[in-house]
Amino acid sequence: MPVNPSYMETVEFDDPALANQLFGPQNAHLDILARKSGAKLGNRGTNLFIESENPKVRQTLCHTFVQLYSLLRQGMVLGEADMARAYDMLHNDPGLNLSQIFRDAVFVQTMRKTVTARNLAQKNYLELLCAKELVFSIGPAGTGKTYLAVAMALSMLQKHRVKRIILTRPAVEAGERLGFLPGDLAEKVNPYLRPLYDALYDMAPQAKVASMLESGIIEIAPLAFMRGRTLNDAFIILDEAQNTTHEQMKMFLTRLGFGSRMVVTGDATQIDLPLLPGTNRPRSGLIHALEVLKEVPSLGIHRFTQADVVRHPIVGAIVSAYDKSEKNIQTS
Repeated sequence: MPVNPSYMETVEFDDPALANQLFGPQNAHLDILARKSGAKLGNRGTNLFIESENPKVRQTLCHTFVQLYSLLRQGMVLGEADMARAYDMLHNDPGLNLSQIFRDAVFVQTMRKTVTARNLAQKNYLELLCAKELVFSIGPAGTGKTYLAVAMALSMLQKHRVKRIILTRPAVEAGERLGFLPGDLAEKVNPYLRPLYDALYDMAPQAKVASMLESGIIEIAPLAFMRGRTLNDAFIILDEAQNTTHEQMKMFLTRLGFGSRMVVTGDATQIDLPLLPGTNRPRSGLIHALEVLKEVPSLGIHRFTQADVVRHPIVGAIVSAYDKSEKNIQTS
């Protein structure tokens, strides 16, 4: 069947050696982006051919290859993961300059892997974590709020910039009381803290994590355990902060001691607390803190959006669908 010329784009490159690097060994890079985008990709010499009925796909692929070719010309080495990552970022943000991500990337070295930004929002977040002693990170699930904070904590621990890591969450009871759950207190609250363990195990060997937990270098505890303490020389992360009360948030923030860093993460759309009496606003310590502390100097606030979700692509679609449904309910 003949190709409709309006479905075809051609990109010409002037350096055969760089074009071969761009296309990958045996066109492996073309195959990766063909599967990811659903387009047909081929080449003849230094010419790249892109065939797709979707104009956005064609445009995104053109921008991807042109920008990556420029990075290769500047001496960068790009692998298969970089190709897929570049396409995803430009698909979500067509105006993005990839050199801001690839050339000026912020790398965080942990015990098991090197963590770096997967989009411009994450890059800005990592820079904020480096620069500020107290950072609020707000946004939907899958944007890397907690994961990158844990990575930065492990990196600073390795560099001896802090002596310990403290990870905490409010234990909001979703329909059942802790007293009815089996086990001692640690076993009762463990399900609430599991996401923090998952992040640690992804970036450090499990035996090493277990050793640091046993020695107290890493502490994972419910928020109630923070009361009355002053936390010096520590990297402290409060996760799921949207489910703190005003009093809990104030208590937590005032635990910050000398030589410490503090990160507060949360999703303002996922509040499980009851509404304030006589209002339609939940009694969230995160929302209240962002209003009360907005004039405090040296405070960093980073906001992620649905476009910054970096999990499986369907996660972003799920978040958007729920947001749309909630807006329809509010306006009906």
